Amino acid sequence: MKILVIGSGGREHALCHALKRTSARPVELYCAPGSDAINALARTVPIAATDVSALASFAETEQITLTIVGGEAPLAAGVADEFERRGLAVAGPRAEAARLESSKAFAKEFMARHKIPTARFRVAASAGEAREILAGGEFGEADAPVVVKADGLAAGKGVVVAATLAEAVEAVNELMEGGRVGSEAARRVVIEEALTGPEASLLFWTDGTDYALMPPARDHKRIGEGDTGANTGGMGAITSPAVLDAEAEARAVREVVEPTLAGLRADGLEFRGVIFVGLMLTEDGARVLEYNVRFGDPEAQAILVRLESDLGEIFEAVAHKKLGGARVRWSEDASACVVLAARGYPERPETGARIEGLDELSLAASPVEIFHAGTRRAGDGSWETAGGRVLGVTARAPTLDRALAHCYEAAGRVHWDGMQYRRDIGRFGRH
Repeated sequence: MKILVIGSGGREHALCHALKRTSARPVELYCAPGSDAINALARTVPIAATDVSALASFAETEQITLTIVGGEAPLAAGVADEFERRGLAVAGPRAEAARLESSKAFAKEFMARHKIPTARFRVAASAGEAREILAGGEFGEADAPVVVKADGLAAGKGVVVAATLAEAVEAVNELMEGGRVGSEAARRVVIEEALTGPEASLLFWTDGTDYALMPPARDHKRIGEGDTGANTGGMGAITSPAVLDAEAEARAVREVVEPTLAGLRADGLEFRGVIFVGLMLTEDGARVLEYNVRFGDPEAQAILVRLESDLGEIFEAVAHKKLGGARVRWSEDASACVVLAARGYPERPETGARIEGLDELSLAASPVEIFHAGTRRAGDGSWETAGGRVLGVTARAPTLDRALAHCYEAAGRVHWDGMQYRRDIGRFGRH
């Protein structure tokens, strides 16, 4: 079986690792564009993740059995559409269905249309309109928190939780007029009420009809301990029964997962891939914060180390609309992923720092897996930083505390100038 994974980050490293680890069959693994770390698991292919035509031509030439799309950008660019047009098996939604992530306004309107619980919201097409909505008092008084979201893809940096009206106006100005995330991503903004409560991430595979749940996860978005500082793409993640108990999960399935799939069918949007639902667990039940149309990062790292079924077979069933017959088994362990990031992340991360201790840790007998999000090999063969989020230190264990202990022990054995990480992953926000 030949499998192509599209992407190059920590999520794709975790996908390649899980595909190799769980496969009961011989598998030839390819990754485009991949990374130096992924090259140890798969043949890396120098094609950009958004070069849709070149990716499809490569899959045709190499007779790839199945393609798995890692990130949101190639899905928004229509990679699944092109693969399906050429009769190539692909696990990932078409661009129109991928708008659940690529357009926050589309997602909110989808939720409103299909009565999926979410925060009250308004969509603004200009900075002036956004300022008028904020001044109108619909979302509380001047000192009430409000959320401002760029409509388009912004690599996790397009959401501002403003504590006051003045901060919300400043966020509008920066997003829509200041070029904070690029003009295209912020042509429109969504303004919504700020919900309170612990967060949870509920991911599932679907072939458009059937679905298979993954262990509920919790991401930690803020850069600083105690959930302070700027929003990031994710500083760590956990899976544990404490994230979402059985009763709350069943309610979320009933009120969110099944209505989401029914809504996609009603709107004529065929979806074959992974849906990630970001939830706020309010006193009135789960409310949807956002959809992603792929694995989260670093949720993928924490989730996939618990998988005991053949990941390639699951994705193959998704691509061929046979998920109902697939068996998906999980370890009963808890798991954690702690992200080691570069100085300056998320705004202006420093790159090119030499990483010490990584090769020694990888050779040691350890319960930890190290997934590379932003690294490269230097000329002398050493590892150096090449992105904001650099490494995802990941472990599973019978308890969450033990998984976290493994992660932090390993993190203490790695160093580079400017390395930063949160020391409260899995501990902040427990309930």
